[in-house]
Amino acid sequence: MTREQILAGLEKAVVVGNKAEAVKEANAALSAGVKALDAIDHGLIKGMTIVGDKYAARELYLPQVLLAADAMYGALDVLLPHIPKEEAKKRVGVVIGVVEGDVHDIGKNLVKTMMTAGGLSVTDLGRDVPIENFVVNVKEKDAHILAMSTLMTPTMDGMKRAVDGLIESGMRMKVKIIIGGAPTSQEFADDIGADLHGINAQDAMNKLKKVL
Repeated sequence: MTREQILAGLEKAVVVGNKAEAVKEANAALSAGVKALDAIDHGLIKGMTIVGDKYAARELYLPQVLLAADAMYGALDVLLPHIPKEEAKKRVGVVIGVVEGDVHDIGKNLVKTMMTAGGLSVTDLGRDVPIENFVVNVKEKDAHILAMSTLMTPTMDGMKRAVDGLIESGMRMKVKIIIGGAPTSQEFADDIGADLHGINAQDAMNKLKKVL
């Protein structure tokens, strides 16, 4: 197969959500001498961008997006170890999680998927994350972005405490903060000292692209 055929195969495997095919194409890419970053950028990311656009246009639904994400991560497991360390270090680092007291993580997982598809290096802290864990991981990972979500009004204050923690640690000016979740808004982001608010996964990624 040619390079173009392999990249198109990776793209299609993601769009249709076929993990086995995505893994097969990822291995084929390496065997054919396609650079891992090229396979990610021009195959997987292209596919996931199509999926994100279709989801935003309501042409695809959540189960299909999750299948696409699973296919992408399957291929990434094959390709990421083959990225040169120098190139890996250049990837923009993100720390993401659901704030303490909330265990709703579907939205967070979608944002993580779009960020990974966008070429960002994502550290996922999961759900019900203690506030100090956000601050510690931003510092330890030297992250450029902190992304927090919640679907519950009582836990929104955790976002402000995380921002305050970054201010106290001297890290605030080094990181862009984006928040999301049903009860949040850009006005709330402004109130707590965050930078951005994402209405959904695609919106979050589009806003981050403008500031990176």
